[in-house]
Amino acid sequence: MRVGDGASVGLDAADGVALSVDGRVVMTLPASDGLVAATFTETVSGPLAIYAIERTDEVRTPLTRTGPLRREGDAVVAPYAGGDFSGTLRFEPDGPERTRVRFVPDTDSVLYDSLTVGLACDDASTFYGLGEQYNGIDHRGEAFPLLVSEQGIGRTGAPQDRPIAGDAHTTYFPMPYFVDARGFGALVETDHRVDVDLCRTDPKRARLEVVSPEPLSMRVFHGDTPAEVVRQLGDVVGRPHLPPAWAFGVWISSQGGRDAVLADVAALKAADVPFDAIWSQDWTGARMNFDGGFGVQYRWEADPELYPDLPGMIAQLHADGIRFLGYANPFVDPKLPNHFDAMAAAGLLLKNAAGEPDVFFAPNGMAAVPDLTLVASRAYVHDALYGMIDTLGMDGFMADFGEWTPLDGVPSDGSPAIVLHQRYPVLWQEVANEAARDARPDGDYAVFGRSGWTGVQGVAQIHWAGDQEVTFSPTDGLPTVVPALLSLGLSGQPFVTFDIGGFSGKGRTKELWERSTELGAFVPTMRTHEGSARQTNWQWDSDAATTAHFRRFAKIHELLRPEIVAAAEVAQRTGLPIVRPLMLMFPGDAGAADIDDEFMLGDTLLVAPVVTEGATTRRVYLPPGTWYEVFTGAAHEGGRTITVDAPMGQPPVFSLDADRPELRAVQ
Repeated sequence: MRVGDGASVGLDAADGVALSVDGRVVMTLPASDGLVAATFTETVSGPLAIYAIERTDEVRTPLTRTGPLRREGDAVVAPYAGGDFSGTLRFEPDGPERTRVRFVPDTDSVLYDSLTVGLACDDASTFYGLGEQYNGIDHRGEAFPLLVSEQGIGRTGAPQDRPIAGDAHTTYFPMPYFVDARGFGALVETDHRVDVDLCRTDPKRARLEVVSPEPLSMRVFHGDTPAEVVRQLGDVVGRPHLPPAWAFGVWISSQGGRDAVLADVAALKAADVPFDAIWSQDWTGARMNFDGGFGVQYRWEADPELYPDLPGMIAQLHADGIRFLGYANPFVDPKLPNHFDAMAAAGLLLKNAAGEPDVFFAPNGMAAVPDLTLVASRAYVHDALYGMIDTLGMDGFMADFGEWTPLDGVPSDGSPAIVLHQRYPVLWQEVANEAARDARPDGDYAVFGRSGWTGVQGVAQIHWAGDQEVTFSPTDGLPTVVPALLSLGLSGQPFVTFDIGGFSGKGRTKELWERSTELGAFVPTMRTHEGSARQTNWQWDSDAATTAHFRRFAKIHELLRPEIVAAAEVAQRTGLPIVRPLMLMFPGDAGAADIDDEFMLGDTLLVAPVVTEGATTRRVYLPPGTWYEVFTGAAHEGGRTITVDAPMGQPPVFSLDADRPELRAVQ
């Protein structure tokens, strides 16, 4: 039966319900477990935004089709029932390129605690996206919850290793969405947690469990290529605001107060390092993190001792053509005199069940957060962030955190605590970017955040990859950056960056810094971070050779800026990422499908960064075509894997169909 342009719904050979587009099956709900209702008791706990989920007394009830498919207006529907549960599965046209799939219970009463939709999994099924993920880009064979959380430090799954350990799938920015390499995908429309089992338990089944009593709703995207699915996703959830051209330059992290920042500026100039912006986290004041590293005071006001006359310092930088960015997060510190008392008295903070401000353990010790479902609370935060730009003169800021919102809060709008928790990154990025746009209506600002959920794309601007360790650790170090950036792009966020050198932990080496610099030169915004242990970590100016290395790659990035800006303009229109997975650019190439440690920068540059400690060679897969090794000029025919030399200063970067001697010439 037809449902929209080119789409139809029918039964497959096993009596499952299949959605086809132009004769191509894009989704099949198996007859036996296409829908499963469950009841249970569940506890989600975790004081450090890394959550443990415990489920007891679970009863799962498969729902089976109890009647034939029939037409109902523009929709194709079928009745389903099982146990005490019954309802109607509906396939409805959602524009020419999408189909909405819904399950509507027959009663308004809450009968189940979750509803699982099962999808057929065949040999070619792939699952890219799922928000920002760090362990790869195709998640077939994995099972994990999509729950906004702290990324975790170390990500080994062993709490005894780190206070905030995390695991392979803890992430600031999950999303109940996937794209299949064959050119279709799905977005579950919910603000509740979604647990996915992507053909792990049963190689022939994928399961998306919405942990909510709501009716099920999901959008199915159908296109000829995965790039079309990414475009369609942006049509639904929105696309980030286009940053100005300077935001695609080189940003230097500099902290320690006015004198230290100005000294860094002078040193950068003396070393002939090109840079566009200074960003200083500690403009609000410095403090020690619980892990011994350096942190900042959680407030939206300048520290008068570290940064006397901050507007004057920023004006001085502006006169020299240098931008200045600050830092903000949504924590409100009860130990500081700046915001907590006033916001609590006005009822602007998220409350607990007792009606008091919900104060919880946070990286600074204890903190609350604004209740961003309140107009007055949003206005308070907006005005503070607006003042950073309008009054102090900043050109933007890091909009950090957003994922620590407690699970026991009582939002003013009456929504469940879990819904606020999942949506808080969207609300936080929305108010941060509104403040920046109101202060700079011409768009001459940059705001970069780290947390997200469905819909953050339409209100945010830039995302960075979070707090990697200052190591080559495969679970949480430099090797996790490329999968994170690729999965962000596949999930509708094309404007990305990362901390050159990493952030968490201690002991950053010269090798780590220089390899990270090489990668940083080929992402949209080349941005440094001193890391938590900034006084002992290796930095851009730790020795003359490192400074020369950083200067060279900063100049290479500057040469690439026109290409990056052009790709950004395409991304804003179409959603096509700037940092692109090979499978997105070469969808018919089986060899490109599993590559998650290489990427295309725009249309023609293939980057295969060295992310293994001590490595001086690198295996690289080249898709079909003629590829020129940028730093040697050697030509290679693609469609195969090769091994190339990769000494420090010569990362494997290849140009499709044309040599790039101007990049090679930079010294």
